[in-house]
Amino acid sequence: MPQAREGAKERDAFFDNAKYLAIVLVAMGHAWEPLRDGSRSVTALYTLVYAFHMPAFIVISGYFSRGFDASPERLKRLVTGVAVPYVIFETAYTLFTRWTDQVPDRPVSLLDPLYLTWFLAALFIWRLTTPMWRLVRRPLPLALAVAMLATLAPAIGKDLDLQRTLQFLPYFVLGLCLKPEHFRLVRRREVRMLAVPVFLCAFVAAYWAVPRMTGAWFYHRDSAQELGAPAWSGPVMTLVTFGCSLLLVACFLAWVPRRRMWFTVLGAGTLYGYLLHGFLAQGAKFWGWYDPAWIHRPPGAIAVTVVAAGIITVLCTPPVRRVFRFAVEPRITWAFRRSPSYAPAPRAAVPGRRTM
Repeated sequence: MPQAREGAKERDAFFDNAKYLAIVLVAMGHAWEPLRDGSRSVTALYTLVYAFHMPAFIVISGYFSRGFDASPERLKRLVTGVAVPYVIFETAYTLFTRWTDQVPDRPVSLLDPLYLTWFLAALFIWRLTTPMWRLVRRPLPLALAVAMLATLAPAIGKDLDLQRTLQFLPYFVLGLCLKPEHFRLVRRREVRMLAVPVFLCAFVAAYWAVPRMTGAWFYHRDSAQELGAPAWSGPVMTLVTFGCSLLLVACFLAWVPRRRMWFTVLGAGTLYGYLLHGFLAQGAKFWGWYDPAWIHRPPGAIAVTVVAAGIITVLCTPPVRRVFRFAVEPRITWAFRRSPSYAPAPRAAVPGRRTM
């Protein structure tokens, strides 16, 4: 989802393909949400997709954040590419849902991310902490420990959606730790063959689990107590869901094409698709698109899936990106110094050591 700096270097078709296919799954998941009541199959598919589509995005986001060093140039790109779009879309979604949800007094609160803007708030925090994760000796176990502890603390509250930020943190840190050879491993032929039965088994498991347990564990937005579970189950489910999600992410990546496809160019616009499709997903219920009875039958679910895939594809295209670049990738050079003078202070001389 995060945009790579265009023109800086040749884009990798594999990652653009992965981002496009993942954003299609995001749109499908949001389109299926109103169809879950009364359909065990749709709910199982919904749970299966939610188990890996955001983890896949976050792992890729972490992988492309490895070079973040908090330099002035990278901080400027973090502000213009993440912080400013967060303010714009948080405000836009609040105003839009005042109308669609019939809540005219809903306040604009930058501390309480609305709908899908939580990802921008989380990405901002994750990127800022990247230098620390690159410094510590065992970053992934430490991030898992943080996520496990978060499930024990309902008092964390909703500010900046920190509960979800902390619980998804291990996926971002894993991305920071990955190297190109790790992605080559999951693209081997034998992994692709194994991915098919794994996904089939995962769907069967999700179908079985629908009436027996909540799929909210994969949303990572609530503590164990808030899900009505004993406190000790939070850390346990953190490890269980992390293992399940990583297995499914690996299977998903195994089937991502490595060569350029017709949709490869759309991978550069996934953040546009992500931020813009939410208005249609929110408005669809208000406009009555789900009211016809046939929509809640298998042909209707298929139609909704196809329409969602088509809409998100259009929203990722270059013409749409050009129209909405002012909001998703604003150029606010006027807000920064032209030549930041952030030269480090000279180090104090140490007796007995020559200074360069």
